[in-house]
Amino acid sequence: MLVLTRKKGESLLIGEGVEITIVDISEGKVRIAIDAPKEVQIIRSEVKKGVEDENKSATRGAAIDQLKKLKKTSKK
Repeated sequence: MLVLTRKKGESLLIGEGVEITIVDISEGKVRIAIDAPKEVQIIRSEVKKGVEDENKSATRGAAIDQLKKLKKTSKK
């Protein structure tokens, strides 16, 4: 992992076409602006982890019979 120190107004570049700028720093929070091509997916890590955890939880609760029925219907 690369760790950098940046000040307000400074930016960094990632690959071709992705620029992250530090917009504001206050009260223990950093506000950033991301300039990236539309095809680059940007998602907060806590949102991604929440979705993954929810999906795992949903599959644990599913009954084996329900999964077998779903598998049969998907083959049709």
